[in-house]
Amino acid sequence: MLESNKDSAKLDAMKRIVGMIAKGKNASELFPAVVKNVASKNIEIKKLVYVYLVRYAEEQQDLALLSISTFQRALKDPNQLIRASALRVLSSIRVPIIVPIMMLAIKEASADLSPYVRKNAAHAIQKLYSLDPEQKEMLIEVIEKLLKDKSTLVAGSVVMAFEEVCPDRIDLIHKNYRKLCNLLVDVEEWGQVVIIHMLTRYARTQFVSPWKEDDGLEDNEKNFYESDDEQKEKTDQRKKPYTMDPDHRLLIRNTKPLLQSRNAAVVMAVAQLYWHISPKSEVGIISKSLVRLLRSNREVQYIVLQNIATMSIQRKGMFEPYLKSFYVRSTDPTMIKTLKLEILTNLANEANISTLLREFQTYVKSQDKQFAAATIQTIGRCATNISEVTDTCLNGLVCLLSNRDEIVVAESVVVIKKLLQMQPAQHGEIIKHMAKLLDSITVPVARASILWLIGENCERVPKIAPDVLRKMAKSFTSEDDLVKLQILNLGAKLYLTNSRQTKLLTQYILNLGKYDQNYDIRDRTRFIRQLIVPNEKSGALSKYAKKIFLAQKPAPLLESPFKDRDHFQLGTLSHTLNTKATGYLELSNWPEVAPDPSVRNVEVIELAKEWTPAGKAKKENPAKKFYSESEEEEDSSDSSSDSESESGSASGEQDEGDSSDDSSEESSSEHGSDSESASEVGDKRTAKRNSKSKGKSDSEDGEKENEKSKTSDSSSADSSSEEESSSDSESESESESESESRKVTKSSMLPVMALFVRERGSKRKSQIILSKEKEKKKTKQDRNPLTKDVSLLDLDDFNPVSTPVALPTPALSPSLIADLEGLNLSASSSVISVSTPVFVPVKTHVLLHRMSGRGLAAHYFFPRQPCIFGDKMVSVQITLNNTTDRKIENIHIGGKKLPMGMQMHVFNPIESLEPEGSITVSMGIDFCDSTQTASFQLCTKDDCFSVNIQPPVGELLLPVAMSEKDFKKEQGMLTGMNETSTVIIAAPQNFTPSVILQKVVNVANVGVVPSGQDNIHRFAAKTVHSGSLMLVTVELKEGSTAQLIINTERTVIGSVLLRELKPVLSQG
Repeated sequence: MLESNKDSAKLDAMKRIVGMIAKGKNASELFPAVVKNVASKNIEIKKLVYVYLVRYAEEQQDLALLSISTFQRALKDPNQLIRASALRVLSSIRVPIIVPIMMLAIKEASADLSPYVRKNAAHAIQKLYSLDPEQKEMLIEVIEKLLKDKSTLVAGSVVMAFEEVCPDRIDLIHKNYRKLCNLLVDVEEWGQVVIIHMLTRYARTQFVSPWKEDDGLEDNEKNFYESDDEQKEKTDQRKKPYTMDPDHRLLIRNTKPLLQSRNAAVVMAVAQLYWHISPKSEVGIISKSLVRLLRSNREVQYIVLQNIATMSIQRKGMFEPYLKSFYVRSTDPTMIKTLKLEILTNLANEANISTLLREFQTYVKSQDKQFAAATIQTIGRCATNISEVTDTCLNGLVCLLSNRDEIVVAESVVVIKKLLQMQPAQHGEIIKHMAKLLDSITVPVARASILWLIGENCERVPKIAPDVLRKMAKSFTSEDDLVKLQILNLGAKLYLTNSRQTKLLTQYILNLGKYDQNYDIRDRTRFIRQLIVPNEKSGALSKYAKKIFLAQKPAPLLESPFKDRDHFQLGTLSHTLNTKATGYLELSNWPEVAPDPSVRNVEVIELAKEWTPAGKAKKENPAKKFYSESEEEEDSSDSSSDSESESGSASGEQDEGDSSDDSSEESSSEHGSDSESASEVGDKRTAKRNSKSKGKSDSEDGEKENEKSKTSDSSSADSSSEEESSSDSESESESESESESRKVTKSSMLPVMALFVRERGSKRKSQIILSKEKEKKKTKQDRNPLTKDVSLLDLDDFNPVSTPVALPTPALSPSLIADLEGLNLSASSSVISVSTPVFVPVKTHVLLHRMSGRGLAAHYFFPRQPCIFGDKMVSVQITLNNTTDRKIENIHIGGKKLPMGMQMHVFNPIESLEPEGSITVSMGIDFCDSTQTASFQLCTKDDCFSVNIQPPVGELLLPVAMSEKDFKKEQGMLTGMNETSTVIIAAPQNFTPSVILQKVVNVANVGVVPSGQDNIHRFAAKTVHSGSLMLVTVELKEGSTAQLIINTERTVIGSVLLRELKPVLSQG
């Protein structure tokens, strides 16, 4: 087929061959037949031939060299794809003899009009450098040239070439630093990763440490990558206030939007940039993005968790809000489970340790034995780090000693041994218990740990230790080498402390060890014999034998395995492997004094021109071009088609306005787009973003074209000052009303909607309206303040209040005004307003029975009133009765055992309660929207009684008054996982409105929502703690069935309420 005269047959053959390559099959035998078609005139065949040649050129170098003249001719081909493919094939023929040809081809390609060809030239640089490193100087010249390229297609590839060929030539980056920062958002994803890593290294050499501003608060915390000498010098300079370099701020601000990238590598790259170069107060924003990556596949999770583990050692507070995201799932592989355990250990503190220990108890029961063992190690580390729970953890580990699983028991023994080293005097009973386990435990490490513990504490267990030695002497020959060594040590310690009972036993063990097969054991035996058994040959050390063997051993330090990884850059292979990988470039320390920032000023003028808003004032010139005038046709045509497609949707929204306004705006947009095409703006989308603040002054672009050269200096100065002010405004509060910002944004987008509409209406009509617009504009411009330049990169600094809308008021149609007013709903809308309870049940619950309370009885009930002690608390009324014939004194609340987060406001102590007397008091309890029990002690002068209050789920609600329309609107937003439903079967007489109302409000404190349908009954409430809506719907079906639907964000409470309502509505 490849030798056929028909192009269709050749094309079919090439498709099959490329398909074979894609499946991993070897197609190298077809190389001679394929290479003949390299000169084919059919573009499609030629493309596929080049794809094949790129794959096999390196293997079949001799045959590829025969066609080198064809490749050279293809470098001049009018089709950019052919030129790029020819360069790829040429750089894939790794033969030193063609290095000059490759060098020439790369130089020519670097000046090509097509950015795709220039991108391939950057790729070829790396291949040529690996083939012939002597070409480095010439390649650096090409890199320097390509770094000045303004195409986003080229940026990532040329920075990759820079990193491979000359990563130390920071001077090449100075002039292009700001351009790379501004292009970063539009570069392809893998290019973004490379650029961010390069700029991280660049920032560490060019800017001073931003962590100095935190020194006042964190005097004891040593700066990252900072030596002791630098720490000392830094304290001398602390008096100088720190001001961040604007270029430093530019990098941090421009990378922030990339935290929302869909590519995990980009998010990880931005996270490591923030970690290494941003102020400590700003690093926290990366935590949410990193936690989001944990939803990715397991390979991504593994890398992200490793980096989080390193971060969480130094800054626990970053990830504490996301603690539950690190809980282990049953479907996680072991490597992920152990990393999550590591992070949970790092995040453990006094506040959350009780929750974590409950979680760890579940993990210990896991079928994954390796994970269960790691959990026990984790419990040990938590006990070491948090002294308050050491005893709790120790008792829990002792309980695990009775576990059926040998691995769990063995690991528990090892961890207990480490914990007992910290306070051995207090735990003689535990040592006795572990001695009994020697008969059942077979794991060598565990047996050795028990023997070591008994040996260290032999004086505290004088009766048990000799007996253990007797048992061990019996089984000495069959024990593991690790256990034998500990038996020898135990014998030596007992010989020194209790020689009367153990002298013969120890000598017997020493004789067994003398002839053991393992030379370590033989050596240890000889050493111990000479040291403890006195004879005429004994040296001076014998008198110190007791001090040597029974010296106080330091407690082991249980540290994180990620403790020493922080000297590697996060996100790198070296950090993952914890060893320096080939090609790893270390981050330098911060300079004490920042190098001259003026080296980056070369590009400032051009950048200022690029971002200058067109509608500033009469003397301001229009927006400058984002790309160079030599930008290629392909790029501009692609971006223009994008902008046309965007304008289509924008114009659809604009059609709601009146026709005259529509035609006037589209006429100005025609003129604006014509002037843009004349000035060859490369990226229409960027222009569209900037046009938010331009208003309609774009229509004057044509008139002002001649004033460009006169006003360029002033415009650049203004825009640069604006850029500084925008970076300063980074610290402004972002808690603006969301509805207001949406309203302003939408109204400021109205001119943008019309800006790119093309050819809609007669030319003559548009010219007439255009002249009218100009007259309007001239009168309006003097009054308009300077509009702020808003680029995509400045969205964080965008302040809607300070951005006037450059659109005349009549341009808003009535329908759009209504829409914008609708957007201005505040968060505290009248949709959620608490109403009075429909029904208050009189049912009381026993808090303390008179028999248990020695005559003091207590009952409680829920009055369904807002609590006076706190708006998040549930009101509880307690009635106390004295059933005795004597006075009960000092009734008060004692100790409280509340779940985490729960709070209680107690009643004031009651001095005395007369015989047969009764008193009612009020309390407030914040149940945190859960039905967990609030346990506390009810005390009198003489006794304390443990009591608890468990709220019915219906009492955790407050009734809400709302209209049917609002109910349906809120219900529409609480669907999917926020909705639970069930079918109820009951007699028709139980489905009358009064019966349903009575039954529902008896169970739950809900408000009735008016309904326009007889078969649908609606009830609404909100949770007391969080204020989340709880919407209940009872929809009657045909026959004797009904559907009960509950919509709420608090799905747990919703499902519990569903379970309680179903039997009540079903029964007669």
